[in-house]
Parts: sequence; C-alpha cells; structure tokens
Amino acid sequence: MRNSIQFEVYGSYALFTDPLTKLGGEKMSYQIPTYEALKGITESIYWKPTLLIIVDKVRVMNPIRMESKGMRPIEYGGRGGNTLAHYTYLRDVKYQVQAHFIFNPHRPDLAFDRNEHKHHNIMKRSLKVGGRRDIFLGARECQAYVEPCLFGSGEGYYDDYDGEIHFGTMMHGINYPDETGRNEMEARLWQPSMKNGVIEFVRPDQCAHVRKITDMEPRHFDETNMTSAEQLWRELEEEWDR
Repeated sequence: MRNSIQFEVYGSYALFTDPLTKLGGEKMSYQIPTYEALKGITESIYWKPTLLIIVDKVRVMNPIRMESKGMRPIEYGGRGGNTLAHYTYLRDVKYQVQAHFIFNPHRPDLAFDRNEHKHHNIMKRSLKVGGRRDIFLGARECQAYVEPCLFGSGEGYYDDYDGEIHFGTMMHGINYPDETGRNEMEARLWQPSMKNGVIEFVRPDQCAHVRKITDMEPRHFDETNMTSAEQLWRELEEEWDR
C-alpha cells in the first residue's frame, strides 16, 4: 500500500482501558488494542498535522492473558492521600501493525508541507531508531518498543485458530476537529472480530456508531509554528549522520 509502514510493537504490559470500568476508579483492559491506541503508537513514531494516519490491521502474536495489580492512584481535589484500586492489564504482549498515511483533506492551509516522499522516508527512518517519541501500550506505565517487520512474518499464537473470535462492542477511537472538519470531539464504537490472529480495522469515517463528546476548536498550525518536511529531513540527516 502506498505510504505504508509495518512494525512490531511489544512490551511487558498493556492497558487499553475500557471506559466502562473507569467509573469506580478501577481500570480493565480490552483484550485487544484499540484503533486509537495503535494510531497513537504510529504517531509516536512520526507525526505531522499534515498527515492522517490510517491503521489498516493488527496481528496478535502472543496469547491474550490478563493480570490484575493493586494500585494506589493519586487522589486529586484537595483531599490528599490515595486509595487502593485494581488495574487489570494485558501481560506479555506483541503485535504486528500495518498502517499508512494520507494527506489531511481538512488542512488545505498546510499544503506547503505536502512532500509525500520526504514524509514517508522520515517515517521509515524514525521507525528504525525506535520512534521520535516514547512508545506506550495504552497507558504511561506500559512502556513499549517498536521495530520494523514484515506483516505476517513469524509465528503467531492464533495463526491456525478455527473460526473467528468476536470481542463485542468496544471503542474504535476519537474524532478530533482537525481530522474531521467538525468543531466537535466525538467517540467512535465498533464490533471487531479476529480471524487467524488478524483484526482488520474499518476506517474512522466508516464507523456507524459515533457520539459527540464536547465542542472543540481545531488546533492552529502554519509555517510559523511547524517545520516543513524538507527542513525536518535536513535536520534529521545531520542528526543521523552523527
């Protein structure tokens, strides 16, 4: 696929939080990563407001296992102290991800930064060095690592699973105004299924269940507060050469 990137992301723990479990202060992970979490990981490898990251599919490499931990989250609001809560994490996770980028159709003001070749090369080089920002699997405490791979290579735990695994209704992701052209933040829901370890995502604009969260204005970017792909490439070449 044009402008595609394929990578493996892995870590000791992951927490793709189900919003329904946060109401009482507890947190429980979904069994699989959300589209938004994988999009965030891809954007941690390389992101510019000129681009829209589209996650195509994910391959679950390790068996799905859960582990609960007693946590002491900090209490805010002036009361001080902290309370005991239980967080349920995914344990020993590894995923293969395939994604690609397109130019953001809702940001014609960033046409000066639409250098497809430079963006793709920076993205691939950034992946080789582990990304431009820290990588997390759904939560800050779940440190992760990325490296290039060929999607479908290697042996996965669910490669020969007989039939599909359905995960019910879950979060797909968040719509932001600079990605939709609407001055709203919205939540998307979908019903994923896994076949032979692979989950193929629907695109955000194909999600049937979308709910408004709040009003939001798009962020402002122009030549005064962001670096073009050409300039960034020159700066990174000097950094990589060192």
